[in-house]
Amino acid sequence: MLTSMRRGLAAALLVIVLDQISKWWIMEKVMRPEGVTGTPFFTPERVTITPFFDLVMTWNRGVSFGIGNTDGPWNALILSVLAVVIVVFMLFWLRKAEGLLLQIALGGIIGGALGNVVDRVRFGAVADFLDFHLAGQHWPAFNLADSAISVGAAILVFDSLFAGRDSTKN
Repeated sequence: MLTSMRRGLAAALLVIVLDQISKWWIMEKVMRPEGVTGTPFFTPERVTITPFFDLVMTWNRGVSFGIGNTDGPWNALILSVLAVVIVVFMLFWLRKAEGLLLQIALGGIIGGALGNVVDRVRFGAVADFLDFHLAGQHWPAFNLADSAISVGAAILVFDSLFAGRDSTKN
């Protein structure tokens, strides 16, 4: 039990730290660099990295993929409380989690949720900056915390379908 908590919380802490560093870097260094304006790949709103990937600076006041992205006065508080409730549930799950992959998945979800809560507390919205697009169609911008949540959730689904545990045993 203690080992699973340590592994999962280490993964969560790593996600939070990397998420906050990446957001700081985008906000302070990439989107506000001194003397870089006028180059063909840079505008203050967008940095083109490849033909299908840009760095952008957007603020999401809603949930995943911009759902509910309104300027409601209670959005940040309600979504932060909801995220903390989910984190508490995940911590109970993590205490009983067997297997490194499951522990890391839960840690990724916990860290991603808390990384976005930090943004909501600091800014009232979540900083998103990764923009993938193809033929003029854009996936909603996201960040490292969102990625950790998505990858963690995918691992949970994979684990529940293919882990090979005998579900008939108690």
